Amino acid sequence: MAELLKQSKACTVNPLKMSQPIGGALAFMGMRGAMPLLHGSQGCTSFGLVLFVRHFREAIPLQTTAMSEVATVLGGYDNVEQAVLNIVKRTKPELIGICSTGVTETKGDDVQGYIRLIREKHPELDHVALVYVSTPDFKDAFQDGWAKAVTAMVEALVQPRDPVVLPDPRRINVLPGCHLTPGDIDELRDLFEAFGLIPSFLPDLSGSLDGHIPDDFTPTTIGGTTCEAARAMGTAAWTIAIGEQMRPAAETLERKAGVPFRLFERVTGLEANDTLIAFLMEISGRPVPEKYRRQRGQLVDAMLDGHFHIGGRRIAIGAEPDLLFAVGATLHEMGADICAAVTTTHSPLLDVLPASEVLVGDLEDLEKLASVAGADLLITHSHGRQASERLGVPLFRMGLPMFDWLGAGHLTTVGYRGTRDLIFAIGNMLMHQHFHHAPTPETWAEHPSALTVPSDQELAE
Repeated sequence: MAELLKQSKACTVNPLKMSQPIGGALAFMGMRGAMPLLHGSQGCTSFGLVLFVRHFREAIPLQTTAMSEVATVLGGYDNVEQAVLNIVKRTKPELIGICSTGVTETKGDDVQGYIRLIREKHPELDHVALVYVSTPDFKDAFQDGWAKAVTAMVEALVQPRDPVVLPDPRRINVLPGCHLTPGDIDELRDLFEAFGLIPSFLPDLSGSLDGHIPDDFTPTTIGGTTCEAARAMGTAAWTIAIGEQMRPAAETLERKAGVPFRLFERVTGLEANDTLIAFLMEISGRPVPEKYRRQRGQLVDAMLDGHFHIGGRRIAIGAEPDLLFAVGATLHEMGADICAAVTTTHSPLLDVLPASEVLVGDLEDLEKLASVAGADLLITHSHGRQASERLGVPLFRMGLPMFDWLGAGHLTTVGYRGTRDLIFAIGNMLMHQHFHHAPTPETWAEHPSALTVPSDQELAE
């Protein structure tokens, strides 16, 4: 069990944390024909837009209510109304997802009340779903914003189940956490369909931000879950929630539509996937397809090959709680030592992370902890590259943003195959470092797992 610590320094240096509003905005981007709208200043939206464009390398739909100082003091109703009308006129969305920001939360704008007034005044907007979520960026983090947005969509869109209509045993709802990439969602969809199940993902980034070229330009999201599919989620037999962050959305869906749920804390790692496969066998009544039996065997072989290079290594990880747990627990099963763990927000999973302590802090904290512990590998997003260079240890990029690496949206670490590829990638990185800095017999005797030794120049001196 890890001890949870919180940094008390006066400022954040090289932030690990990202704000709630952009987490909420990304969740709305997993809906078809959606336009996320940040209720705040233009700068808030510009920051999120640049971050997403650099990470996904795609056109990103994101709008703002452009609150000025005067509008903030007097109230933002006019700005929200004008923004909604302009978006509907110019982009014809199916859904507008409104996320609050720090400035409008501090003022105390009643956005739900604004939406009711807009509905009364503009009945021509009845065909457009307006979903609001409170995401002040002075508290919580990216993962929290995503989770709140998905919960808000469940509240606003999902229809209660008709008591005379039995649920379809083949239909399942899937609530993926923000730590899952479009590639991860594609991998999970293939797995569920292999058991004869029909999954509905909420949200589904694999349809909107997977990097495909659309036939025609659209100013809104180019794919994802439809509002109709979200409304019909009450007809499913089960809900699968992936990541502790999705528990509130799953509980809301169960309360509103009567659909039971099963939460999987992670779907990376051998044991975690065995548990998922066993559940799919149970609800589908089908045996495991031969394809996945073979993939399991490949993963076991990869674990055997990789543990020579990963076992005993000291790993420093900085990530959102669900991603930190998924990667940390998997590497711990491979024999690695999680010597430094830094995260962004609180989560029940942090209590069971296989590390001595977890710090809610920034990348400066991660760098210091990694230096003291003699880390062999850093795992975090692209903002950790300077720390990696200063420490002289490799950086394995995971999370968001990854702006200096191609294919971030297709990185797959779930399922048997995704776990296998993750082990190979990390094992290869450590192996290459080992060959580049081969330990001397004296160093090996003192620290059998050490990868970093004095350079040739240092030895010559």
